[in-house]
Amino acid sequence: MRIIGGKAAGLRLNPPQNLPVRPTTDIAKEALFNILNNKIDFDGLECLDLFAGTGNISFELASRGAGKVTSVDLHGKCILYISETAKKLDLQQIKTRKADVFKYIKADKDKYDLIFADPPYDIGQLPLLAQMVLENNLLKEDGLLIVEHPSNRKMLEHPNYVETRQYGNSSFSFYTI
Repeated sequence: MRIIGGKAAGLRLNPPQNLPVRPTTDIAKEALFNILNNKIDFDGLECLDLFAGTGNISFELASRGAGKVTSVDLHGKCILYISETAKKLDLQQIKTRKADVFKYIKADKDKYDLIFADPPYDIGQLPLLAQMVLENNLLKEDGLLIVEHPSNRKMLEHPNYVETRQYGNSSFSFYTI
């Protein structure tokens, strides 16, 4: 796992082996950020990383100049790893929250320019995730929501759906306001 762009580009991350995660692969992450580079300016963005896991996406966003990155995960070991690594890399814009993501979505009152969600592929609520985020008004006007999901699982249709990009077994579905 490595950071591909920005001030920490090329840096390898070595999370502990015992984290309960399935990180976004470097190939899929590189493809995703190639798309994002053509759609948004990262400087000063307020971002939310749901099911943050190893912080792979959070570190990438912060490295590219995001102004605020909130990383949410249920697992304390993941949150500890993200916090310690952010401090070590001087990525002070990363803040962590240990929380059940579905409860966090309902309680959070902030709005974000970019929301990335990479839930466990086997959770039952996966097809509803985009709808939940959008109904709770977490996205700013012209904001972007990206949900990573297995290519063989379809998300529920939603009027804010833009497109899905597939990279092997992983797909990214995009939504905007």
